Amino acid sequence: MSVPAGGDPVVPVVGGSPQLTAVPATPPAGPRQPTGLGRARLVLLVLAGFGSSMALLGPMAYSLAVRVQQLAPGQPEVLGFVLGGGSVVSLLAAPLIGTFSDRTRSRLGRRRPWLLIGTTVGLAGLVTMAAADGLAVLTAGWVLTSLGWSTANGALTNMQADHLLPRQRGKLAGYTGFTSQLAAVVGILLAGTVAIDGPLLFLLPGLTGAVFVLPFLVLRREEDSRGFPLPGRLTLGGLLRSFTFSPRAHPDFAWNWLGRFSVFLGVSLTTTFSTYFYAARLDVGLAEVAGFVAVTASVGIVGSFVGSLGAGWLSDRLGRRRPFVVVATVILASGATVLAFASSFATLLTGTALTSTGIAVFAAVNQAIVLDVLPERDTAAGRYMAIFTFSQRVPSSLAPFLSPVVITIGATAGGANYTLLYLLAGALALIGGLVIGLRVRGVR
Repeated sequence: MSVPAGGDPVVPVVGGSPQLTAVPATPPAGPRQPTGLGRARLVLLVLAGFGSSMALLGPMAYSLAVRVQQLAPGQPEVLGFVLGGGSVVSLLAAPLIGTFSDRTRSRLGRRRPWLLIGTTVGLAGLVTMAAADGLAVLTAGWVLTSLGWSTANGALTNMQADHLLPRQRGKLAGYTGFTSQLAAVVGILLAGTVAIDGPLLFLLPGLTGAVFVLPFLVLRREEDSRGFPLPGRLTLGGLLRSFTFSPRAHPDFAWNWLGRFSVFLGVSLTTTFSTYFYAARLDVGLAEVAGFVAVTASVGIVGSFVGSLGAGWLSDRLGRRRPFVVVATVILASGATVLAFASSFATLLTGTALTSTGIAVFAAVNQAIVLDVLPERDTAAGRYMAIFTFSQRVPSSLAPFLSPVVITIGATAGGANYTLLYLLAGALALIGGLVIGLRVRGVR
């Protein structure tokens, strides 16, 4: 039980209305306005994001493809359905978890409990996949993994919305954008070292990622939220409305959402079959792909580093976001076009460097844009950030089902039309950048 200063006891309730025994003499304390984060807390936040991304992206980018090939040889389309199942569940859960996070009243704060819950569920999912001896159990494990680590990532993003000052948003988005790409590479490298060991294929990148989350959980204290007021009683209708918002009331948020959706639909279309794409273009087996993928991705790290950190920092300094988004998607589309026609390791490296740079610039600056135009920041940041993640999660959920269809269009018998897949990806990215650049008016 908590007692607001100068008032009567309030029974803290998650998901309901506080029961007041009397009208308080003064209004209960609410979330404080953003005051920024110090350097140490920023470092811990970035490391936690790196760890949670590694635990999620490592299995997505490599481990699942290897395990599906073992369980269903010669059926690459199965990977799309396994990935899609986890994406759909985490997608549907995100707004509900965001709403519950906004309304969580605990000594640990609003966001930290969900980071702990997400990490725990994510680790349970990785253990399930490690022990899976069939596609059903593997899919169930991926559902838990995707749900858990997406929840953890959501909690970290909500903390940014709660605490970051405008001048910190682009810079931190650059750090987190770069480290998430680096996390995927490190996860692939770790999994590749134990590719013949089923359990470690999932556990090694997952447990390593959890080690990076732990310091933030232990050392980063969040403001006690037990004295925060609740915005009315939560009903079933309110939960359903947590999936929606009014584009008319929040046009900048809506246009940014739509543009990001288009960009990430293009990016996600290529992610599902990236392992098979490299194997086909390099004419090697899946067991040998990890090394090539890791080297290729490592080439993009320099571009990602410069793109993420440079664009995020510069957009903060200049106070301009939209031009960076347009340039980023032009670079991304150019890289996708190079990859569409790549037939050698050199061209794969070139295309990957361009797409990595474009994605890095876009992700950093677009993350700053959504924090700049976020509606109802004080009372519903978690809900709107969850809706914002729909613009990336819906494409990642649709892509595993769409990409198998795209690669069959005009494909030869037993082959896959990766050229069409990458050209479509580049076109969608460019369209998304133009939508944001021309329609989002609340930022320069």
